[in-house]
Amino acid sequence: MNFQLRELSSAGQTTTPLATNAAPATPFEPNSIAETGLGMGFLNDLVLKVIYFNGNIPAQKIGEVTKLPFFGVLDKVLDYLKLEEYVDIMGSQGSLNERAFQYVTAAKGRSKINEILDRSQYAGPAPVPLHEYIAMCKQQAIGELIVDTATVKQAFSHIVVNERMLDKIGPAANSARSLFLYGPPGNGKTTIAEGIANMLGGAVFIPYAVEVDGQVIKVFDPLNHKPIEQPVATESAAPLSGAFGQSPQSGPRQPDRRWVLCKRPQVVVGGELILQQLELIFDPISKVYEAPYQLKSNGGLFLIDDFGRQQCRPQDLLNRWIVPLEKKIDYLALQTGKKLEVPFDVLIVFSTNLNPKDLVDDAFLRRIRHKIEVSNPSPDEFREIFRRVCKGKNIPYNDEGLRYLIQEHYLKVRRDLRACHPRDLCDQILDEAKYRGIAPTMTKDLIERACEAYFVKLG
Repeated sequence: MNFQLRELSSAGQTTTPLATNAAPATPFEPNSIAETGLGMGFLNDLVLKVIYFNGNIPAQKIGEVTKLPFFGVLDKVLDYLKLEEYVDIMGSQGSLNERAFQYVTAAKGRSKINEILDRSQYAGPAPVPLHEYIAMCKQQAIGELIVDTATVKQAFSHIVVNERMLDKIGPAANSARSLFLYGPPGNGKTTIAEGIANMLGGAVFIPYAVEVDGQVIKVFDPLNHKPIEQPVATESAAPLSGAFGQSPQSGPRQPDRRWVLCKRPQVVVGGELILQQLELIFDPISKVYEAPYQLKSNGGLFLIDDFGRQQCRPQDLLNRWIVPLEKKIDYLALQTGKKLEVPFDVLIVFSTNLNPKDLVDDAFLRRIRHKIEVSNPSPDEFREIFRRVCKGKNIPYNDEGLRYLIQEHYLKVRRDLRACHPRDLCDQILDEAKYRGIAPTMTKDLIERACEAYFVKLG
């Protein structure tokens, strides 16, 4: 293989999503309880928990927490809670506007809350029904994207990569299914996966949470989902939440705040991955589910880095993906035993520096659409990487220094060229030069010191 991305980014270069696909149709906020897709009882419990946990909260703040509109939804819920004497109004925030009214839990509500918390302690953004989440996944499917030759070349133009490798990356990205990257460490397997994710670009709507049978599954994850500014909704955009297939009401409607517009997900896991993290994770205290990695990856990329070094057996991990890879559907189970059928709209990437023959069998490889070997860079590619890294780190480059490096520390000791070495050795040169109070250069002395600090002696 042939490149290193991270050292180039230090030169002020960045990767930019290149896909030109537009964002999916904006989901509009519901105008009624029915349009939320949630039951009145579920909303009553949710709002009462929000009031209880906050102690004293204005209606406007309740809307900010639950992401629900006041008129048509929260006003109806609060009217019911007041009628049942679960909440009281304790004045307002200097306004007669209903949204400024301060709500507190009444004595009857404090008795009711224990029963509610026994079922679930979730008190965040209102979830969307599972069927609406499935519909949104279909609307913004990753398979609808088209990656052509020009897009691939532009995506990887800032790094050293040969035409043969580009011709493999393009079809793999277009498959939107699965990719197996293998080869020696330090040659950019992870960088290829990240580059493909950036190349796909575009945006997807991610719900804060999904509801099924009164159970809440948290989906939005700030570690893996990167929100972007949502375009202004127009009257002509098709509504989604609770109003599937209906025409929006006259007049402007606000976007449904239960959905977050994000960059296509890039979820990366490594040796810490265990099989349990690929199922719904139930918290017995809060009674809330956390979505597994593949569900959070829908519409984007899921990279299993250092494949084969997980705590579970590779065969067990691979068996978990057989059905999803073939059917593009995954099956998850609730604590009640109910099975959920959810989309598996993921470009899944397995990356390993171990021998594939020791990890996988032919049956599994058959299900992987694309296999790419990420090999060591050629001498010419290694030279170009070194030249670019030096430029980015303000180290004067010269061929004589590189020839000395390759002759003494690669050819003589039979060490393989690796794409990560230019970046790492240049960092060592910078460290050595800074310590000695001299300008960083590719002199024999600094190269020797850098190699002595970086390489482990062979033999």
